[in-house]
Amino acid sequence: MLETIDSKTVQQPHNHKGCMQHALQAAEQICTKKGVRLTAIRKRILELICTSHKAIGAYELLDLFKLEDPKAKPVTIYRALDFLMEAGLVHKIESLNAFIGCLQAEKQHKSVILICDNCKNAYEMDATAVYESLFALSESMQFKPQCLTLELHGLCASCS
Repeated sequence: MLETIDSKTVQQPHNHKGCMQHALQAAEQICTKKGVRLTAIRKRILELICTSHKAIGAYELLDLFKLEDPKAKPVTIYRALDFLMEAGLVHKIESLNAFIGCLQAEKQHKSVILICDNCKNAYEMDATAVYESLFALSESMQFKPQCLTLELHGLCASCS
């Protein structure tokens, strides 16, 4: 986590347990509000995704989930991922064909995903204003956008 102190950016220790707790609490609240069930499988897949900030692929999730349920099939993972994406609890990183947990699921937002090419951590950043600008620009050219995914590859503060 970065913190600015006296105009200097300082690397602070990251409490990842807090990220996990926040994601799970938001998931419970969102599912209750939408009247949908956060089943044990869906919750476990979310927990597996949120164990770190590294993007994780569906088959990696399947391998981890099979440690608990050896009979699990890919369809189990893909159904859970579809639900979690629809609920806004995870984001798909298109360039990696992988997933990360959403740390702002409780609020309406559009994200850009920052992906470190060295350590493979991925973070989301609210980019609603950027999306609004791009959609307005495209509409000014009589283009009706359907989908937009923003991902930035580079080096995080720890790796640069």
